[in-house]
Amino acid sequence: MQMFSIASSNTWDALNATVGGRLFGGLPLAYSCVQDPASPQCSNVTHNYLNEVFRASNVGGFVNAQWESCQATGEQCLLDYTNTSDLRPITGADGCHLGSVSKFYIDVREPTDVSAAFAFSTEHHVPLVVKNTGHDYKGRSSAPATLGLWTHNLKQISYSAEFIPEGCSDTPASTPAVTIGAGVQWYEAYAFAEANNITLVGGTDRSVGASGGWLMGGGHSLLSNTMGLGVDRVVQFKVVTPDGQYRTANACQNQDLFYALRGGGGGTFGVVLESTSIASPPVTLQTVIVSFSPTSDPSLTEEMWSILVGNSAKWAEDGWGGISNQQAAIYINPVLDAAAAKASMAPLLAFGQRLVDEKIANASLIVTTFPTWYSFFAVFSSQFVARSGIPVAIASRLISKSNFETAASQKDLVSALTAANDATGSVILLFTAPASFSGDNTTSVTEAWRDSLTHVTLVTTWNWNATKEEKEGQYAMASSAIDHLRKITPDAAYVNEADVYEPNHEATFWGAHYDNLLAIKQKYDPNQLLDCWHCVGWKPESSLYDCYLPRD
Repeated sequence: MQMFSIASSNTWDALNATVGGRLFGGLPLAYSCVQDPASPQCSNVTHNYLNEVFRASNVGGFVNAQWESCQATGEQCLLDYTNTSDLRPITGADGCHLGSVSKFYIDVREPTDVSAAFAFSTEHHVPLVVKNTGHDYKGRSSAPATLGLWTHNLKQISYSAEFIPEGCSDTPASTPAVTIGAGVQWYEAYAFAEANNITLVGGTDRSVGASGGWLMGGGHSLLSNTMGLGVDRVVQFKVVTPDGQYRTANACQNQDLFYALRGGGGGTFGVVLESTSIASPPVTLQTVIVSFSPTSDPSLTEEMWSILVGNSAKWAEDGWGGISNQQAAIYINPVLDAAAAKASMAPLLAFGQRLVDEKIANASLIVTTFPTWYSFFAVFSSQFVARSGIPVAIASRLISKSNFETAASQKDLVSALTAANDATGSVILLFTAPASFSGDNTTSVTEAWRDSLTHVTLVTTWNWNATKEEKEGQYAMASSAIDHLRKITPDAAYVNEADVYEPNHEATFWGAHYDNLLAIKQKYDPNQLLDCWHCVGWKPESSLYDCYLPRD
């Protein structure tokens, strides 16, 4: 494995002095258990190993555990996620290794910290990675033998009732907006919004960063159908570009950079230190939840998805957003009143009531109203948590409106969803496309988002002791399962939740925008100081990818 081209500790000491003493060595998340298994620090790790917020708060932690390992060599410091109190995986013969955790990190607090890192990388040929929460399904925030820029502690957040983007003072219109530091996570942003009697449109996982890769990759939400993607709502970025300049990007200055950051992906065009996004008034959410045990009758999942697919176009027009897996469907609506919501959802309500009447195992039908997004999120996030601390291979597809147009196309879609779920047991339908929100045609996300009703994901998993061949098999299984949907949909997927080995990724992630994004990348980063897997302009031969498993 390629290491740094320098060896002088004096060089690192000088960098440490430049960044105010905030340079530190990277360590695996579970390293404290190697040092002292009886320590409080080790107990904290074993008790919170599967907690996404805990992982995000530790520089050596990543939500999907394989990205803190070196999959290609097997070097890692992972616990058994089924028994995290068992320390034998890291204290036995295999030991504890740094894996893909960066060798050094800068705890970023100021724009000058990032400028110093870019200068250091240029002079000493040390590759960089940008890490905020580590909530990245594709490993873009970790790489071996790198200097990591840790933005997690940029926790500033403020509200302006009359925000005007900098340099736009000649434009009279202002908007309520929240300025969010790169380290602020959604659970923190939502609590702030609730305290200020406003709504922010964001993700459903507590630990995801509100100004990081979620936003720069597009940012979908259960509210996106009627209120837009994250990139539709952001009005300004503050970003350090690879030339070391701290820039403001909005509709009035550095417009090309603003366009690129609104969908072109994180860790590519610069290091974002804060973003400002539109704040909306509070929304009352009509909510429908149907759940049951799929093992009681597997055909119930197919029946439920047939109802969802058959009504998706109408429900999008009615303002619904939602999520469904093989045993539940959850829908929220910020525009209908309770009576109209019940009338709109009649087919799903009838299905749910039938399950309850027939005493299907664990069947439940809930029809309720939440007074705010935050009140809904507090309940949802306590019961539906993304896998954390577990190695995960993901694959996804954006499902076009055309797939919902006829009875035949709906049947084909349900068959494909069922086949994918039969292979993995993990299919999730996210009704989070901006189907009722046209946008302003100035973002760089794939245009397929506007033509879709649903974003579908699936995952496969493995444990700490999986062989290289078994890991490769899980990635291949995820890709093979999503092929059922690839065969009947346009070439489009969400960049942040896609197959690590997505074919034709440039077109799949960015559609007609890719060439423009590449030109902007070359303008602001001509020396490729920022690079990441399947990002705009990536260099596959880079040592950054030494720990990825090879794929033909």
